[in-house]
Amino acid sequence: MAVMLTFFITAIGLSKSGAYSNAMILFRKGFFQLISGHTTTGYMTIYAQQFIKEWGDLALTGIIIAMALGGCACSTAGGIKMLRVGVIFKAFIEDLKRIALPPNAIVAQKFHHIKTMFLEDRQVRIVLVITFSYIVLYFVGALIGIWLGYPFLDSLFESVSAAANVGLSCGITDTGMPAILKITYIIQMWAGRLEFMAVFALFGFFVQ
Repeated sequence: MAVMLTFFITAIGLSKSGAYSNAMILFRKGFFQLISGHTTTGYMTIYAQQFIKEWGDLALTGIIIAMALGGCACSTAGGIKMLRVGVIFKAFIEDLKRIALPPNAIVAQKFHHIKTMFLEDRQVRIVLVITFSYIVLYFVGALIGIWLGYPFLDSLFESVSAAANVGLSCGITDTGMPAILKITYIIQMWAGRLEFMAVFALFGFFVQ
């Protein structure tokens, strides 16, 4: 579902920008970069500057969303992970039912991760903390990029790519980039790869 939605956004953006002459080339180029970003594989079949100069803002937004969400749990993919997105969605549906229905009519939500489990408030809180941490990390990196003079969408693209350990670039990342931005991306890659739990544990160890 996430692949279809993000590719739909990307395809509309590419169609509006007129980057490719026919639908087959659009699908081949667009879908490859999207899947590479969504699975955080990081392979590109276009030049980095083409994201900015040819793809347009809407297509770039589709890739950013795909990179931010990331792949599946228990995979080597980075990003928020689709399991967490699913847990948040199920928790949202359950809360709506608690508001709209009598207590006896509510069926406890379940999710499957290695084994089938009932959705508990503790699990939802952990998922929300990790998801919120990723979102904050994405936008902090983007704000630093903007502060250094890069456009918002380009900065967000590069920040999400770094924090989700993707590897795609729109041209900001190079040997001549500001040292502050290099340090920012290093910290993002480190925190994003550890999915924050180890980072929180490390900080807790020093605070105690």
